[in-house]
Amino acid sequence: MEPRNCLIDSDAPMLADTSVVINLDATGYFDRILEALPNRLLVSEIVENEMRLGEIEGAREVNGIWEIIAHGQAEVVTLTCEGLRRFRSLTSGRAVETLGDGEAATIASALELGAIALIDERKGLRISAEKFPSLVTATSLDAFAHPQVQSSLGMSSLSEAVFSALTRARMRVPQQYYQWVVDLIGADNARKCNSLPRSVRMRC
Repeated sequence: MEPRNCLIDSDAPMLADTSVVINLDATGYFDRILEALPNRLLVSEIVENEMRLGEIEGAREVNGIWEIIAHGQAEVVTLTCEGLRRFRSLTSGRAVETLGDGEAATIASALELGAIALIDERKGLRISAEKFPSLVTATSLDAFAHPQVQSSLGMSSLSEAVFSALTRARMRVPQQYYQWVVDLIGADNARKCNSLPRSVRMRC
């Protein structure tokens, strides 16, 4: 049985954090994944700025998000005054209770727009659940495992896409997706993915 996937039950737009954009781009199938998903992709202006800064500092290659935006497959959104207030509340305070700018902007924008927040990091998911229990969150793996993405790409290309995200972007895999990922990419490839926990790789 496949893990529960909230994207299957909603066609609401999805707000992607920086790490999710990087994961999607690393697949080599960014545009085809977006074409298959019923959820329109949105990115916060703050996430857009993080992507540009990463390129300037040489942390990443030029990201495919610019072509995606230019072709109308994604849209950049700006926080309102209320959104900025919520953003500041998520970035100020003790480290254990605060988030990076991209995650905070993603959550704040998703709350404003009634969108799904696409976040991969445990801390962001935890704080979102604690402070905003009504906010629907999803991860990169939820997008990859969506039935329409599986059908559009086919399992061979999907396997290639997920393996690329794991090796090129070091995508985090939620626990509920460990077996799904191993079954998809195969045990030999799974052992090559340092972003998978060692315990998972040792079982392959």
